[in-house]
Amino acid sequence: MDPIKNPFSPGAGSPPPELVGRDPILEQARILLGRIKAKRSEKSLLLTGLRGVGKTVLLNEIERLARAAGYRTLSLEAHEDKQLGPLIAPNLRTLLYDLDRAAGAGDKVKRGLAVLRGFIGTLKVSVGEVSFGLDIEPVKGAADSGDLEIDLPNLFVAVAEAAEERKSAVALLIDEIQYFSHKELGALIMAMHKVQQRQLPLVLLGAGLPILPGLAGESKSYAERLFSFPDIGALSEKDTAKALREPALAAGVEFEPNALKEVFRLTKGYPYFLQEWGYQAWNLATASPITLRVIKNATATVIPRLDKNFFRVRFDRLTPSERNFLRAMAELGPGAHRTGDIADTLGVKVTSLGPVRAKLIRKGMIYSPAHGDMAFTVLLFDEFMVRAMPTFKR
Repeated sequence: MDPIKNPFSPGAGSPPPELVGRDPILEQARILLGRIKAKRSEKSLLLTGLRGVGKTVLLNEIERLARAAGYRTLSLEAHEDKQLGPLIAPNLRTLLYDLDRAAGAGDKVKRGLAVLRGFIGTLKVSVGEVSFGLDIEPVKGAADSGDLEIDLPNLFVAVAEAAEERKSAVALLIDEIQYFSHKELGALIMAMHKVQQRQLPLVLLGAGLPILPGLAGESKSYAERLFSFPDIGALSEKDTAKALREPALAAGVEFEPNALKEVFRLTKGYPYFLQEWGYQAWNLATASPITLRVIKNATATVIPRLDKNFFRVRFDRLTPSERNFLRAMAELGPGAHRTGDIADTLGVKVTSLGPVRAKLIRKGMIYSPAHGDMAFTVLLFDEFMVRAMPTFKR
């Protein structure tokens, strides 16, 4: 069939042709945005889930909802090697300058710029393109202490007050939020706490791995009272079928029921993977309907494609000891595994695994679904590890 008309779109954050199974989350976001703009308290949202479940897609859709509701949006992605201050400052600068250019901008907007100027002066790393004219004097004592847990709350309040003055609201969207340091995450939580106490129009919408609720709770005990942590999981078999069937039908193509069942079996309902199988199946099929045989043939294309792109980029970031740890997990099969069992498989003491386990958690490769258990953050990564390392040293 014509590949140009292929409705499926595998890719990091690529919007699927049919966003299914996520209506409750989107409705929760819609209510949050409406209540904050009406100066009513509501918990901000931090979406959690494994890689490939569509958290980024959801954040993008929530950003669209925010803009439609009259919000000004700031969209960021956290990185292991970039601090929160330099990451957020350029975006706040753009936002405040936009507010300053608006007709009738008042003292709060100008104060926000001056507070941001003081904040930037405390950063110990280059902020790149962020620069201010000499005519902008920092507000002394507002956000210039050099302590992020003091400065960021004051900065957020200044920005939110500027938006309020312009009868606007701000939605801050942050992906991969688990990469922030303990100090940075604590400062972010404190900033949102101060904003919420004053019922200012600034809301945080974030996404991260399943470790995020624990990290937030460890950082500030009151985090659970500030945020909701919706778990973004795999799609049901019914929703998986719909996500494939509806876009294909819109293009005049059908799937055989057995083909849909096979895709669900292979992907376990994870959105990224079903887009891969749908994409390849469409290109391999010569006519409608897409059959079980086509899906099986597509698998021979999808697996090497995932190995080369989706899995390999993560594998290449690992040290030999980290790869050995993950290979031992894969040896034990799918699902979560006790750290003691991983140690036994490697033939080492449990106590020796602490440092490498911590590094893998920090890199977002594994997480702990229960005390003493370890699981992959990426579906099917155990199978990839076996293919990538057919044998490993114990």
